[in-house]
Amino acid sequence: MEGKSSRKSTKAGERGAGPKGVVKAGATEAGPKPVLLSGGNPQIAKADGDAPVQAYIAAMPGWKSDVGRRLDALIVRTVPGVRKAVRWNSPFYGIEDQGWFLSYHVFTRYVKVTFFQGAALRPVPPGSGKDKDSRWIDIYEDELDTEQMARWIRQAVDMPGWRGF
Repeated sequence: MEGKSSRKSTKAGERGAGPKGVVKAGATEAGPKPVLLSGGNPQIAKADGDAPVQAYIAAMPGWKSDVGRRLDALIVRTVPGVRKAVRWNSPFYGIEDQGWFLSYHVFTRYVKVTFFQGAALRPVPPGSGKDKDSRWIDIYEDELDTEQMARWIRQAVDMPGWRGF
């Protein structure tokens, strides 16, 4: 037809597979599942509280969802009254009036756990970048050391947190 495109349109807010690697995760009876971004990271709207963090964990693909559940349970057990939020498609954990001490993010082959004051932790987590304070550890399948992670979490909550938002 003249003046009409033969391309199928998508509903507002949906993105198909494209150059940025955005892949639609599918739908359930409860509604559409979150979109999985490049590397399989769930796209979750920014929000405060446990519910968006649990939505993120539920949307983590494969074995990474188990890592997310175990991390969340460990943090809650180690830090009673911990604050939670999702920002930039990543769960954040912090202490009221102190700031955020930890975040994690899904990548294709691992889950990256970032400590915002990680350079002060002992032992220092192995990952480092441009930020002199932050350090991270990449967790691969079946490699979550809960004892070491709990030691880092206990240390991290005693330090000033990141106040980036």
